[in-house]
Amino acid sequence: MGWLAVSGGYEVTLDGDTLVCRNAAGKTLRSVPKAIREDPVTVGLRQLTEWLKRHEAQCRADVERWMVRSLPVPAVLLAEVWADDVWAAAARNLVVTTPDGAQVGFLRDAGEKGVGIVDLDGDTVRLDADQLLIPHPVLLDDIDDLREFAADLEFTQSIDQLFREVWARPAEVDPAATRISAYAGGRYAELRHLTARAAQAGFRVRGGYAVCRVFENDSVVEARSWVGAEDPYYETETGDLIFTRPDGVALPLGEVGPVAWSEGHRMAATLYAGRVVEKEEAA
Repeated sequence: MGWLAVSGGYEVTLDGDTLVCRNAAGKTLRSVPKAIREDPVTVGLRQLTEWLKRHEAQCRADVERWMVRSLPVPAVLLAEVWADDVWAAAARNLVVTTPDGAQVGFLRDAGEKGVGIVDLDGDTVRLDADQLLIPHPVLLDDIDDLREFAADLEFTQSIDQLFREVWARPAEVDPAATRISAYAGGRYAELRHLTARAAQAGFRVRGGYAVCRVFENDSVVEARSWVGAEDPYYETETGDLIFTRPDGVALPLGEVGPVAWSEGHRMAATLYAGRVVEKEEAA
């Protein structure tokens, strides 16, 4: 981006998402002078940086939602959004597959010539499929090989996919049970601390529960972890993890799909990790 003139002979520009100013002699200043902070050009650039940050966050959230839901993404949609560098950065190097699973690779680009991937043989190929899947990592059987391959090619991902923490349902779990108590009893000095942690991690809080919604096997499952419903300044503890249908009816653990199981545990573990740790527990 070029330099834009403002009052007092100064010029401003953006260096990434940072507002930069130089004086009439061309010297870049350490900070923006107070005299031009309310200049319309300066205000406009500051508003632009704020919008770009929101746009980046929204793109990342949308791509992560595609992955968590494991829904087919139209190839034409990828081609349309790829022209936006922010969208491309959010999706590049994610592992994608064709709906039938016949082709697997790392997403590299999308455009008029189709979707380009690097397959597991290291070859660059173009996919002619109308739709693609961005699988949740719990569904990737060869995830260790994919991690090693990505490291060899120096591929980095903007969205946690290959290195996202996953939980698989143990064989010894009672399929008729409806509650998991492993993350219960995590004490917080104030409820607002727990709800703030949930919000920061991207989880909604409703009716005393932190909620993670997952679309899996053509149905919606909600993972719910109790956080409390008292005064926000009261002490609280994390509660059991349960899985429900949208109407609130609890699901037997044997009916919970692998993605919902993993994402529910990820949410509950995130909340439990922020608990107040007593000295004896730390020791």
